Amino acid sequence: MTTGSATFHAGGLGERVAAARGRIESVSGDPAAVRIVAVTKGFGADAVRAALEVGLDDIGENYADELVAKAGALSDGGPVATTPAWHYLGAVQRNKVPRLAPLVSCWQGVARIEEGRAIAHRRPGATVLVQVDVAGLPGRGGCPPGQVSELVGALRGEELDVAGLMAVGRPGPSDEARPGFTLVSRLADALDLPVRSMGMSDDFEVAVAEGSTMVRLGRVLFGERPPRR
Repeated sequence: MTTGSATFHAGGLGERVAAARGRIESVSGDPAAVRIVAVTKGFGADAVRAALEVGLDDIGENYADELVAKAGALSDGGPVATTPAWHYLGAVQRNKVPRLAPLVSCWQGVARIEEGRAIAHRRPGATVLVQVDVAGLPGRGGCPPGQVSELVGALRGEELDVAGLMAVGRPGPSDEARPGFTLVSRLADALDLPVRSMGMSDDFEVAVAEGSTMVRLGRVLFGERPPRR
């Protein structure tokens, strides 16, 4: 299986980033208040380099193999504009934590205390976000909303830096994701958590309107991703 190997052509990326920031500003009034995580899933390290060149330092990956491979390719390929802050967006599999721990700056998909303990063992004090299940659909990851407070407390007990909450919006028309995003913002407020990672290419404007401080953008920046093979 080939992972993250498709060639990315960087032409126009700067314009697409500016357009995304403009859409954020039209909702929030302050694009600087919302961080963009550039999701390069399916593309090679050239997409990461292009993102860094236009000032996107936060790079998101869903698959452990892709993240490790791209990090290696960057280090072997000469100087880069800046060092990426890798965000791991996928479900945390404990057997993959040892490879990821030296690289990942923020673990965005923590949904169980066992995952947090595995991270804490390899990377004490690591920054994590608790993924909240706002869709309630089979196969979707995340902690049930009613258990978020307990999980946050348990992760803090492992001396992890719980910076905030993350959610994947309900599929379908973007406005259908709004109630879930509203819930996550309320939970974050109640727990005094500053980061709300909500919104992807199809629904990030709704997420920003509901209090997102971080959006995870792939297709709107890089185009349709190639099939994983």
